[in-house]
Parts: sequence; structure tokens; C-alpha cells
Amino acid sequence: MALPPSDIPSLSSKPSAKPPWIRVKLPGGAAWKQVEGILEKYRLHTVCDEARCPNKGACWGAGTATFMILGDRCTRGCRFCAVSTGVRGQDLREDEGRAIAAAAAELKLRYLVLTSVDRDDLSDGGAGHFAACLRAIKTGNPGIPVELLIPDYALAELAPLVAAGPAVIAHNVETVPSLQWVRDPRASFAKSLATLRAAKALGMGLTKTSLLLGLGEQKAEVLGVMDTLREAGVDILVLGQYLRPSPKQIPVAAYLSPEDFEAYAAEARNRGFAGVLSSPLARTSYHAYEAWQQQTQGRGHDGP
Repeated sequence: MALPPSDIPSLSSKPSAKPPWIRVKLPGGAAWKQVEGILEKYRLHTVCDEARCPNKGACWGAGTATFMILGDRCTRGCRFCAVSTGVRGQDLREDEGRAIAAAAAELKLRYLVLTSVDRDDLSDGGAGHFAACLRAIKTGNPGIPVELLIPDYALAELAPLVAAGPAVIAHNVETVPSLQWVRDPRASFAKSLATLRAAKALGMGLTKTSLLLGLGEQKAEVLGVMDTLREAGVDILVLGQYLRPSPKQIPVAAYLSPEDFEAYAAEARNRGFAGVLSSPLARTSYHAYEAWQQQTQGRGHDGP
């Protein structure tokens, strides 16, 4: 049973040992070896590996994959993220979209998420390359819906992406306004909200964002962010537990229980989000296909 909203704990206490519901089995076996072989063959990066996502095996096993373009070196340094950083990223790969399209066909994917590192060293932040990759993927795999998980692009940078016809545009606000210091100083809640508003202004049908919980946020702050996101027209909300990728990142402030996530999910549904993914291991790309499918069928999605 979900806890009533008043019983959702604040996250000011020190965390206990990692609870059992956080533990996941690492992928392995012949099927996973095949996946790794295809990724190596096409020289592709996945956010699953670069960000050390706990759902690596579950997503690929369900026919969903998240490819990371624009290189594997981010020009920003968020304190919760394990992706490597630098002042400049790598040279753009002209055939990247075609390579992803070929890998997606070989892997028989049913849903594809395309994301990237931040590229502040490029004049358009890499938006043009993003759009070119999307067009190539759709040409090579016309039946696969493609979701874009993008940097904090402005209206002009977003326009070619929306025109290319993604199924969903996602951008993560990451945490509540008071904890935005965990992000790179060039990011902010206001800037992220502007990106989500701009996508809607350009006619994007489905927008999506994610909050990591357990960073030290208070219940009232989370509920306030939900209200702000709904006012901005965000359709799908993902709530997941922050997990420290390595000792280099900031520590976990608290672990929420599955019941806590159910309570937050109820609050989100009550506020009118069409899709809600809320569980300890939920991430923006986790069960992305199911969330999109529920929206296209006109129903909400309540679980991970």
C-alpha cells in the first residue's frame, strides 16, 4: 500500500546501508555477448555503460536501447554523473546515425532512445548532428519510435529536432531548485524548464523529464516541482533513486523505499501527468517503450 503524501519522508537523515531493493543482477550470457559484439562492431557508445546505469540488462533484454552520440566526453561536470568530462569533446562522426540504424536493425530493437553528452564547445551544442542522426535512424528503421533525451537546448536548436519527428523529447531537470548545485554551473532548473517549454511551443506532442531522489530534497520541494512541470506541459515524469556511481561522485543522502516511490507516483498522477514511472531503479530511459506505448494508446502508465 502506498504511503499517504504526509508520510513521505524528508531526506535530511544520513542514509543506511544500501537496501535490498537496490541490488540488481549484472547482465551476462550468450545474448549479452552478442549485444556487446554488435556495439563493438559499429563502434557505438551507450549511456548504459558510460553512466553505469543499473538497468543495463533489463532494457536491452526488453528490446530498448539508449545510444549516446556526440562522443563520450562531456564538456560539463555534474557531481552525480560518471560520464567522463573535458573542455572539448571528440570530433563528430559523420556516419554515426547510419551506424546506430544498422545496429538497431541487427539487434531487432522495438524502441530506441538517443541521448548525448553536452557539447558546449560546438556552436549549436551538437543539435544539428542530433537531428542528422535521428533522420538516419528513421530512414534505416522506419518502424522504430525514437525518443530524444537532449541537452538544455534553446528554441532555435530544438526546431530541427522537432521537425525530424521524434516520438518523445525528454530533458532532465535532475533535481529540485535548491539542489541544482549538484549540476554543472552552466545548467539550472530555469534553463531546463525553458527547454521543456520550448519543445511544447514547437508542437512536440510528448515531453518527459526525470528527478533523481535521495540527494537531500524535501517532500514539499518535490511536490512543488511536479506542479511547475505540469504548468509547463510536461507529459511524462520519471522518479528514481540516486545511486552513487563511484566514490568520485557525491554520496547518497537517503534511500527511499518502494512504498515512498508509490506515494510520489500517486501525487504525480493526481497532478495530471499522463505517464508516471516511479521506482528506485527508474531512469529516463528505463521502460521508455512502455511509457510511450501507453501514451499512444491513450492510457496512463503507473509502474516501472
